[in-house]
Amino acid sequence: MWFVNLVTGSGVASTILLLAVSIAAGLLLGKLKIKGITLGITWVLFVGIAISAVGVSLNGEMLHIIKEFGLILFVTAVGLQVGPGFFRSFKKGGLALNMMALANVALGALMAFIIAKLSGENLTDMAGVYTGAITNTPGLSAAQQAVSEIGIEGASDRLAAGYAVAYPLAVVGMIMCCILLRPLCRIDLKNEPITDESSESPAPKQATPVSQRHKINLIPIFIIIAIGIVLGSIPIPVGMKAPVKLGLAGGPLVVALIGSWLGVKKGWFTTDFTDSHGVWMLREVGISLFLAGVGLSAGGQFVQTVQEHYVWVLYGVIITMVPPLLVTVFGRYVLKINYYTLMGFIGGSHTDPPTLAFANNTAPDGCKLPNLGYATVYPLTMFLRIFTAQLLVLLAV
Repeated sequence: MWFVNLVTGSGVASTILLLAVSIAAGLLLGKLKIKGITLGITWVLFVGIAISAVGVSLNGEMLHIIKEFGLILFVTAVGLQVGPGFFRSFKKGGLALNMMALANVALGALMAFIIAKLSGENLTDMAGVYTGAITNTPGLSAAQQAVSEIGIEGASDRLAAGYAVAYPLAVVGMIMCCILLRPLCRIDLKNEPITDESSESPAPKQATPVSQRHKINLIPIFIIIAIGIVLGSIPIPVGMKAPVKLGLAGGPLVVALIGSWLGVKKGWFTTDFTDSHGVWMLREVGISLFLAGVGLSAGGQFVQTVQEHYVWVLYGVIITMVPPLLVTVFGRYVLKINYYTLMGFIGGSHTDPPTLAFANNTAPDGCKLPNLGYATVYPLTMFLRIFTAQLLVLLAV
């Protein structure tokens, strides 16, 4: 039957069909709320996992390209949106956030190392769990490249297995951190400011004719993406056997941040462009494609590796939740950082787009603090996550 072949096939049509189903069903489920709490767009990931877990065979290379391109679109859009106010915010409160991010990365890597030593797990395997627990695909790629160059047989597959086991619950774990932070710090959302004195919001939007509000100039966007890919591909020697890179996500984000800030400052374009409906749509389409691609790629492997290494799930949850909870409680009580900024920080310090999507859904309309917290720490975090993933592998030799 042609329809069965379409659903179970591995061709282009089958892959796009299941991507569309995953996204549509996930977005519908994302509208459900339990006691005012919703996982939002994160449902797209779990629908994708459920579909792939039943045994469908999809085009892996195509899924990989769609997933990476979706992530590129997402981080480019985020960079455009927060870029005009990014450097001003860094002068005010960005240094503190990045020091918190540094502490968060160090704690996560240290926990992975300690768990491996106490449990007797192979440190290379724990490096895979670590990359999944921090939802950092570039870190996984860097670790796999390192083991390939070192010549550790079979290590690349074990890294991928650890990543697949830890990743799905890591997404939930970081959202739970955002939720748990409320009672831990006695946060009342009704009284929480939507602006933060420690940062400056981007310049107010100028009035734009209705006929122009939905237009978007694609030329600078794809120029930013092209330059970002080149920047992200440059190897950076760090005195180790494998160089580090900003990667496909870090490069476009950095270029988008600088490009939007410089573009508004020089008058090349206005905040009507950087904060337009078109850029917002670009962001949502990008994150939807990314989550669906991850879910459809990981489902079958996820079920198998959970059965074989179920204890890795617990290790991943510990690495995911303990460091950000410790750091953000400190940030709230000691540094008095806004809750919406801290939610963005949790997503950015784990390079996790779904957490940012949850934070934006939680924040009131017009509140850009989650985006600002995310983008302020994302570039440094991306570099540190890639470096620490490789470091764990090298320590295993």
